Amino acid sequence: MEQEVVSQVVGLGGSTDFSLMQLFLRADFIVKAVIIILILASIYSWALIFDKYKLFRKIDKSTSVFEDKFWKSKSAVSFYNTLSNKDKDPLTNIFQSAMVEVIKTKSKSTTEQISRVSRVIEISSDKEIKLIEKHFTFLATVGSTAPFIGLFGTVWGIMNSFQSIAISRNTSLAIVAPGIAEALFATALGLLAAIPAVVAYNKFNSDSKKYSARIENFSKRFLSII
Repeated sequence: MEQEVVSQVVGLGGSTDFSLMQLFLRADFIVKAVIIILILASIYSWALIFDKYKLFRKIDKSTSVFEDKFWKSKSAVSFYNTLSNKDKDPLTNIFQSAMVEVIKTKSKSTTEQISRVSRVIEISSDKEIKLIEKHFTFLATVGSTAPFIGLFGTVWGIMNSFQSIAISRNTSLAIVAPGIAEALFATALGLLAAIPAVVAYNKFNSDSKKYSARIENFSKRFLSII
């Protein structure tokens, strides 16, 4: 009798594999779809996080260099003439757009010139900020929806576990464990996708606001020079 119980336990343990791959393979179509969606969302989120991290580091450095050169230059026109097409810094692009308008409105009155240049700066600034904030909504969407997508997979997996109990008429943990494990796996993936996305969105949104304030400060000082 004792040997029979032992053999049953060993057989049960040998047939039950709770590795991540086996949890995915054992899951039904709905849970598999949830897992795939969450994995893809997580991968794309991390790709965006690294891309935006590099972008903010790059523009912070290049903007500092631009401002340093600008305030050391003899005049805005002479500095504008030294810029090349290779300069792709957001603040450089705004400055170039503004200088084109300054040159075009030389014959206009000071009030009209400042008004037109100010409008060009505003439009250029809005364009550059939109480029910087591109894909921010994806991070926000993943951060807010991934836990609920994972929860949907969890509920579906638990429903499958209850169905297994009803069909087998056996309340043994061995019957319900695989379904519960799949359900919890979906929840874990939902949190794994959501947490970095939320943290990154808040960080990059804050960085974007700081850069917007930097553009605004430069624009005001540039208009005062005009």
